[in-house]
Amino acid sequence: MLMNNIELDVKTKCIEEDKTQNQIAEDVGTSAAYVSRIVNSKEQIVNKTFLGMMESLGYNVRLTYEKMENE
Repeated sequence: MLMNNIELDVKTKCIEEDKTQNQIAEDVGTSAAYVSRIVNSKEQIVNKTFLGMMESLGYNVRLTYEKMENE
């Protein structure tokens, strides 16, 4: 099981960084609709087969986020 609430995580990070999903879409060269679809469907971010394998081994999956250091 994916323990993260991806939609909430992205929305929180957008607020923290003062960015919209539209701006993120522009940054990565895709549409805002596609970003929204990815954010709202956890299975597309973390491969469903990978999650199934980890669950079979008795593990949940939790993503962590680390702020990049400015170089």
